[in-house]
This record gives sequence, C-alpha cells and structure tokens, in this order.
Amino acid sequence: MTISGEYFRGIIKDNPIFALVLGLCPTLAVTTSVENAIGMAGAALFVLLGSNIMISALRKHIPPITRIPMFIIIICTFVTIIDMVMEAYTPPLYKALGIFIPLIVVNCIIIGRAEAYAIRNNVKYSIVDAFGIGTGFLIVLVIIGTIRELLGTGAIVLFGFKLISIPIYSDTPATFMILPAGAFMTIGVLMALVNYNRIRKLRRGH
Repeated sequence: MTISGEYFRGIIKDNPIFALVLGLCPTLAVTTSVENAIGMAGAALFVLLGSNIMISALRKHIPPITRIPMFIIIICTFVTIIDMVMEAYTPPLYKALGIFIPLIVVNCIIIGRAEAYAIRNNVKYSIVDAFGIGTGFLIVLVIIGTIRELLGTGAIVLFGFKLISIPIYSDTPATFMILPAGAFMTIGVLMALVNYNRIRKLRRGH
C-alpha cells in the first residue's frame, strides 16, 4: 500500500460516483452549474477530511457497538462548521446549494469511508483516502456540471466570470439539461461509457 496508490485508487478504482455509486442525490441535484459542483465537492472534501482524521485518530477508543452514532456526531461537527463558514463568506453559493450542505451528514460517501476505511487505518492513510475520494468526487461533479451548464444555458459562468459561451446556441439552449431529466440522462450516459470501458479492459485481461 503506497500513498500515491491510495490517492489514485480514490479517483479511479474506488471513484465514489462511477465505481462505488454513492452520493448520487447531491450529484444529480447540484450539478446544474460548474460553480455549484465545485462548492459541493469542496464542502464534502472538508467534511470527509475532518471526519476521517478524527475517526482514525480515535479508532482504538471507539467501542464497536457505538461506532455509528459516534461517526454521526463527528461528521455533524464538521458539517456544522462548513455550513456556518459558507453562509458567512459565500452566501450566493450557500443559497444555491441549499439543503444539500446540511445533508452531507447523511451522505453515503462520508459515512461509508468512515466505516470502510478510517476506522481500520492510521491517520496518514485516512488523510490520503479523503483527498483521493474527494478529488474523484470533484472531478465527476465538475464533468457533469460542465456538460449540463453548457448544454442547458449555452455558457459556463464561474464565480462571476464567463469562461465559455456558444453565441448562436445560447439563444435557444436545451434547458431540460439543467432540470432533473438532464441530470439523469447525463449521469446515465457517462456511467454507460465508464462501464463499457471497464468491460473492454476486463476482456483484454487488464
């Protein structure tokens, strides 16, 4: 087990969306724009990093029978911190993400990594795991957010700056892409492509 191996495992092999199929609710709900995707991934990474560190550091003192309630208390602490920080310093982003910031408490990615990894490994590797899984989550959210925002509005606006604009297309964009139907279609197509590529590699013996 190497640090780089653990980091890239979280991005590719154990990607929370395309491999573990966790955290789909916020993925579908907040990826109407790249800005929302980055905000959600950043908040989730903060909570995942903090909870992984705390749970790993306390793992020898957490009784098995009370581990889940203790996981929830630790995760709630970090969710409260990021909720208050975002409300104070990034009000528009906080308003756009809405209920999905407090709902990080019950995000399967966070509690899943606590149960499957942080409670079984030391602090160093739990930090690497948090960064790997967090990076994998960020990459997928940004990809989905880019596709939906570009096709749904004809432009990509990031923190007040217009990065990309399609002049003719932006007059009549496919607005359903920023609606729930667009979210399901985008993630469905991407998952099909990822699984197709995975099956091809398995058939080649990789």
